[in-house]
Order: sequence, then structure tokens, then C-alpha cells
Amino acid sequence: MKDVVAGIDIGGTNIISGLVDKSGNVLAEERLKTVEFPEIKDYISAQHAAINSMLERNSGHRLVGLGVGAPNANYHKGTIELAPNLAWKGIVPLAKYFREKIDVPVIVTNDANAAAMGEMIFGGAKGMKDFIVLTLGTGLGSGIVVNGELVYGYTGFAGELGHTIIVPGGRECGCGRRGCYETYASASGLVRTVLNLLSEMRAESTLRDLPPSELTSKIIVGEAEKGDRIALEAINYTAEMLALGIINAITFSSPEAVFLFGGLVKAGELLLAPVRNYAESNVMPIFRGRTRILPSGISESNAAVLGAAALAWNELKK
Repeated sequence: MKDVVAGIDIGGTNIISGLVDKSGNVLAEERLKTVEFPEIKDYISAQHAAINSMLERNSGHRLVGLGVGAPNANYHKGTIELAPNLAWKGIVPLAKYFREKIDVPVIVTNDANAAAMGEMIFGGAKGMKDFIVLTLGTGLGSGIVVNGELVYGYTGFAGELGHTIIVPGGRECGCGRRGCYETYASASGLVRTVLNLLSEMRAESTLRDLPPSELTSKIIVGEAEKGDRIALEAINYTAEMLALGIINAITFSSPEAVFLFGGLVKAGELLLAPVRNYAESNVMPIFRGRTRILPSGISESNAAVLGAAALAWNELKK
């Protein structure tokens, strides 16, 4: 029998699960719609059935662990706590519910921590003991690894760089405060920057032809690649703010590398080159030239499942 783990990524819209072997091969995948399971116990039953279905399609494999990446997940307790984008309110003992159905170790953490573990086990951070992963989506998630271990802190929620304040009194954030890192350095932050620039700059731009509700980071990056002045200025400002948060993180944990993951990274060197320039120019001299800023080494199509699976493989290795 060949050992496999199940990696599960729980999002506000979709839940993706897969069987993953020790080498990072995804042998099977299943998808569920989060909104179809307003009751947590119904979801657990459906996920259990999906895992069994994948195992049946891959005979000769034995499930030895379960890793779950989820919003507001607490590694210490195996819980999801007060997740705003999920129907399961309050404190949900997710690991406990899974263990009642499946007799294997169950590891739960947030999606950005899972991404960092995936980067360390299967991606560009192989062999590294100190690095950071920033996930640039609607918000900004972060997973911080120090001396080969994910940073969880006393509460289990440490490492929320997206909610460090970089502009006091700045943009309103979904967390209820103002000036959080993710309101500037994320896909939605880029859109907000363009909307500001459209009112402040007189430059011609095809972005003026779009209703604000139709603006996306993908469209903005596409126009920047064609030389649109406002799109280019917005990406440059986003790079500057992204670098500011990275500089602060470097000062805190002195990582070997910072990996950037998510749709915004598809801008490639258009984003990465100015981020590196701003970071290198403004970081403390003792850190200069010591931290690489790199795109993730994991393909976006498998990232969620691989990250969650890496949690389980790492725990089993211990």
C-alpha cells in the first residue's frame, strides 16, 4: 500500500480537496460548493464521502493524514473561529469533527500558512528554514516560517501581516480598521489605487471607459502591459506599498526569501522589478542584498491542495 494524505482547502465559495503522495503528486481532486453546506456536520459527511470516492479511484493507496487550510483557522485548537466569509458561525471544532469520521491525524491552519508549508515541502522554499509567503488576492495573506517552523504565536493567529497598519488613518479595511497593508498591496488594493488615480490624474486611459464595478486587477495589468499611464502608475504605487510591508517583515524575521503568490503575481517583472528596487533601496543596510523576492514555486492550479497536504506530511514527519 502506498501512503497518501488528503489536502483540503476551504474557501468562501469553493472547497477543493485532493489526494497527495509524498512527492507532491496530486492523484485525485474533488470540489464542493461551500454555500451548499450551511450546517458543518453536513459538510463533514460530504467531504468524508469525497475522500472515500478518491480512495476508491486510487486503489492500493492508504490515507495516513488530513491537512486543512481554512479562513480564521487555529492550528493549536484545530478550530475555525469567527470566520466572516463562512456560514459556520462561532468556534467550529473542525479537526474533532473530521476525526470522528476518519481515524488519522488532522492538522488545521489558515490558507496562507498552508501555502507557506506547501512552498517549503513542494515549492521554491525547499531547503530554506527562514522565509515568508505573501498571498496577493482580494486581501493579503501571509505565512511566516522561522527556523523551519511556522509562526503561530500564543493565540494561534500570529503572522497576519495583511492587517499590520502601514498608513495610519488610511483606507478602510474589512477588519474595521484603517490603513491595513492589504488595502494597498492586493488585487483589490490595486483597483482602489486606479480609482483614486482616475480622479487625480488627467492622463488619457482606456480604464476611464470601464464602470468602476467592472475594473479588475487582471484588466489593469493588461493595460499596463500596453503602456497605459494610469495602470502603470497604479502598479508602481502598489509595488511601493508591497515593498514597504516586506521591508518591515525583513526587519522582523530576516528571511532568506519572500515568495509572492496569487493572481497579482501574473504581472511578472512589471510588479516584481519595482518591488525589489523599492525594498532594496529602503531596507536597513544590514539587510541589504540578503533577502530574495521571488514568485511562488508552486503552480496556482495545485497550490491550495498541495499546501494543505504539506501540513499533514510535515506533521507526520515530526
